[in-house]
Amino acid sequence: MGDMTNSYDLIIIGGGPAGLSAAIYGGRAKLKTLVINKGVVGGLVNTTREIVNYPGYEQISGPELMKKFKKHAESFGVEFLRDEVVDADLSLREKLITTKKGKQFLAKAVIIACGSEPRLLNIPGEKRFQGSGVAYCATCDAEFFEGEHVVVIGSGDQAIEEGMYITKFASRVTVIVLHDEGILDCNKLSRERALNNNKMEFIWNSTIEEVLGTENVEGVKIKNLKTGNIEEIKCQGVFFFVGMVPSTNFLKNSGLEIDSRGYISVNELMKTSIEGVYAIGDNRVKYLRQVVSAAGDGATAAVAAEHYIEEMNDFNDNILKSKKRVLLLFVDVLANENLEFRTLLESVNRELVDDYRIIEIDIATKKNLLVKYNVRTVPEVILLEHGKEIKRLKYTMDKEQLKNELS
Repeated sequence: MGDMTNSYDLIIIGGGPAGLSAAIYGGRAKLKTLVINKGVVGGLVNTTREIVNYPGYEQISGPELMKKFKKHAESFGVEFLRDEVVDADLSLREKLITTKKGKQFLAKAVIIACGSEPRLLNIPGEKRFQGSGVAYCATCDAEFFEGEHVVVIGSGDQAIEEGMYITKFASRVTVIVLHDEGILDCNKLSRERALNNNKMEFIWNSTIEEVLGTENVEGVKIKNLKTGNIEEIKCQGVFFFVGMVPSTNFLKNSGLEIDSRGYISVNELMKTSIEGVYAIGDNRVKYLRQVVSAAGDGATAAVAAEHYIEEMNDFNDNILKSKKRVLLLFVDVLANENLEFRTLLESVNRELVDDYRIIEIDIATKKNLLVKYNVRTVPEVILLEHGKEIKRLKYTMDKEQLKNELS
């Protein structure tokens, strides 16, 4: 990995709204930034025909909004690569990213924004007829069902809104719903519009058991959850909208803290369990999965990554490369006792003919180093030699005792 062209300040894995927002902030901060995305930039938002709740746009299509995001990022010099990340060694000081095409990249910080993908029910016929009547994206595939009967599985926002879009092409859309009559999991506005759509009908208290057909979809088996009755319905297409799963399989051996569903745990700064690694958007543990919240995630992570990179650059230049032994002095600059101790330490060092290089760490602004060295109380002094911790000095305001600690 001696090729400097493959080294970046920031690599963002995923080009959806979260990743693109992070790219905008990374590029604006003059970080050398690369976005690696395995598909079309924009992610699942590209499948959204109409967005009416993104601030500043009363109505805009998903693809159009994502083009604006990408153009904005490119204006700040962000690079884009269409490839798939298959491995990430995040344990290194500079993270090593490997793609499906065999390319490798180094990054000082990594933001994971790989998003999510449709959850499969894995019922008989689902996988067999994928691309032959079974679909997961209305914007992508609805036009192929012009004048035909389509069945939609699910009752959340995506299912109902996509189902209404399908009615523009299909002659009839039948929605299979787990709940009692009139109960849908979508927002109130979509519920009202769907129930008043004369091309949509609903089968309540039911679930799909099997997709039927020979070479293409010809129908489905539906089971009523209250009566147990099973009936067959003729149709030419089945759209599944039963939730999403995070696209984090490539991280299973990375050491990242990931929950049982595959979502990455982060703190309020989008930091993961590994230093210099952040997770944003639909692949992280979160409450709201919308374009606007994804954009907020991206902004937060990029700013946090910028501060982390600045601290690490400073650490490398001033600490790891120091010819003298280093005293890392962690202080609260607002506490008088901390400032008095700093003055005493500087005085002792002068009497020792400046044997040490004192580097002050303000805990209010250098939080990454605070975590890196597990500093819990201040003032705290850590003696380093060639970047390696030798010992921690006992806090004392006794000049002779402090001199003995350093001699």
